[in-house]
Amino acid sequence: MSDDCLNEVRSINFSDLIANGNTASIHLIDHKVYKIFNKNLPSDEAIREARKQRYAYASGLRVPQVFDVVEMNGQQCIVMEHIQGRTLGELAFEEMNQMESYLRTSVGVQQQIHLVKADFIDPMLFKLQRQIESADFLNHIQKEALVKRLSDLSGESQLCHGDFHFYNLISSNNEIVILDWIDASAGNPAADVYRSYLLYTQVSDQIAELYLNLYCETSSIPRDEIIEWAPVIAGARLSEHVQSESPERLLEIVNRFC
Repeated sequence: MSDDCLNEVRSINFSDLIANGNTASIHLIDHKVYKIFNKNLPSDEAIREARKQRYAYASGLRVPQVFDVVEMNGQQCIVMEHIQGRTLGELAFEEMNQMESYLRTSVGVQQQIHLVKADFIDPMLFKLQRQIESADFLNHIQKEALVKRLSDLSGESQLCHGDFHFYNLISSNNEIVILDWIDASAGNPAADVYRSYLLYTQVSDQIAELYLNLYCETSSIPRDEIIEWAPVIAGARLSEHVQSESPERLLEIVNRFC
């Protein structure tokens, strides 16, 4: 089936729920995963994520295969391959003495993503500008400064995951599978790395610094080039209204640089 439309399929049994997130619930039915999106999201959310995930899959990255995009109980849904395994985040926090090893593995996967040219994926610069302009916590002057800074940064067209951390990586049968592609875009890998760094700082500054050092050690991107994205990425994240994130913390980053 094409991913350009949604077909109504049978009602889902919500006892099949295996996970629940901010934007979707995950169900396991007949050995397939059904990702059902919340009703308040844009009507093309599932289609856009499926298109990006299929692009990543066609590029040779190990991601769950998308089988269909459908409507269930009046909600948009992606039907995809079920990956059995555990996240690298779960494994890392069970074996804290192996944290560096798990982070090193995740960095290798992220660098594989960044090798992919993504000329047919939504540009990161447009996405970040939309987020900045819609962030309620930013005033007009801050938004103008961030958009100006964004325009001065390098706009590459490499594939960037947009929400890369080791809880979006599943270890399965001696391979690492990459989940959650809705935030993927074509852009500068340095911005993608800072986004990951920012997410890790929510958990631990020590883990965040270890991650960033490992990425810089094994790539040609210097630390300064990554950190210069700090105010833009922090400002854009303010539009997401994530309960676990502190707006004050993000605003402090924005004000420190702008």
